[in-house]
Amino acid sequence: MEAESTSAKPFEGSGASKPVDILTTQASVFYANLQPVLLLSTIFLSFKTLVKDPVSTLTGLAPPLALVQAIYCVVCLPSSGQAPTQAHKPGQKRKAQKAGQHLWAKITPAFVSTVLTTTLSAPVLYIVVVLFGAPLVSHHPHTFLLALHLALLTTPQLYYVHGLDPTTWLQIASLQVPIDETYGMSLGACVGAWLGAIPIPLDWDRDWQRWPVTVVTGLYIGAVVGKIAGGYVFKGWKIKLS
Repeated sequence: MEAESTSAKPFEGSGASKPVDILTTQASVFYANLQPVLLLSTIFLSFKTLVKDPVSTLTGLAPPLALVQAIYCVVCLPSSGQAPTQAHKPGQKRKAQKAGQHLWAKITPAFVSTVLTTTLSAPVLYIVVVLFGAPLVSHHPHTFLLALHLALLTTPQLYYVHGLDPTTWLQIASLQVPIDETYGMSLGACVGAWLGAIPIPLDWDRDWQRWPVTVVTGLYIGAVVGKIAGGYVFKGWKIKLS
């Protein structure tokens, strides 16, 4: 029987299976580059307080994180998986559209994505985190806040660009969509959180080894690394399981 292997190769596909491109406006490019700086600054500047009081720190960081992610969706991403608007040719007429209507059309799905993240993704990820070894009979606030931050870094952008199509989400869960900036951020956050759990059981007796400090730190760093890798290094590649 052949051994099962995992590899990645450039994706060749069409339609909804194409990688998602960020919008090409100056504001989009600027904020797409600013977002990783904001995320890394957040975790490094808050690390001491995170070690001292994880619950209060994570509670305080959740609203700003939700805002950072919502702005990223509105400013940088096409909603519902639609391709970015193409530049108009010289002399081509533009369809008239009120600025307020255009902005509202982007804010609404971003708001819905945030609501779905907090009410649907966070509880599901809480169960997943427990199944992966989180404390079962203690540290419930710590684990839920970890799941909330994991949800905020992994799912708002996916809800925003892919909508709620069950088939698409089945492909996302089974690693069958091409890698792009949004998917790379989600994958990187998950891998970073998993790697962040490694120092916890080591017999070093350090304060920063307490649950879930290193997991949260790995989560933020992994999200940034995954976003950059997915947007610039592995964009258009697809994980192949065989």
